[in-house]
Amino acid sequence: MNARVEVPEFVRHPAGDGWLALLGGGELTFGETYEADAAWLAHAGPGPIGFVPAASGSLDYGRHFAAYLESEHGRLTEIVPIYRPRDARRGKNAERLAECAAIYLGGGVADHLLEALAGSPAADAMLDRLRAGGVVVAIAAAAQALGRAVRSIRVGHFVDGLDWLPGGVVETNFDPDHDRRLRQSLARPGVSWGLGIPSESAVLLGPGGVVEATGPFFAVAGAQGELVEIEPPAPED
Repeated sequence: MNARVEVPEFVRHPAGDGWLALLGGGELTFGETYEADAAWLAHAGPGPIGFVPAASGSLDYGRHFAAYLESEHGRLTEIVPIYRPRDARRGKNAERLAECAAIYLGGGVADHLLEALAGSPAADAMLDRLRAGGVVVAIAAAAQALGRAVRSIRVGHFVDGLDWLPGGVVETNFDPDHDRRLRQSLARPGVSWGLGIPSESAVLLGPGGVVEATGPFFAVAGAQGELVEIEPPAPED
């Protein structure tokens, strides 16, 4: 169940009136993302959900996602075929994204998503949708790619993210007892804060500074900062 939570002042939201949902991970076919998906779907208007497979490059992922979303949540999916930079430059794909009720960036490899989307009309369309009050969802590596910097598939390297979270980074599938990767990201130039989101948890950054969450997550200011655990209140009976 999603509930409003209070977060430290250093946590900054994307500009605009929309909802950005950051999912820590989990297998949708095992129901591990059910609550997180129900949370962001509650903010999505009528119409299909646009699925972007750029991070994985998989044809099957979109089909599995579509089957899951229809059977478990009664929503239809439109797979927006963005796999390479040329796909993200196609006007038709940007138009599809602009018309979707919500946009879901599937997981995979952050480098692949950034290679396909960075500086493209498709990325602009998603950000415009978010600013105008839409819903954008990103899971696992796709959520990490939305920060200022992100760990590369090349061991020990970092690449620039899409920078939708001003000065922020995201570490998904997060374990607070093993926070080295998050702190390495926090040490990158231009980064001042970060979120650690465990698998099956989600953080929803909404308009006016509102934050909702399903499951616990962590926030930290600076590479040497103290982890702050944030947990939604227990539902009332």
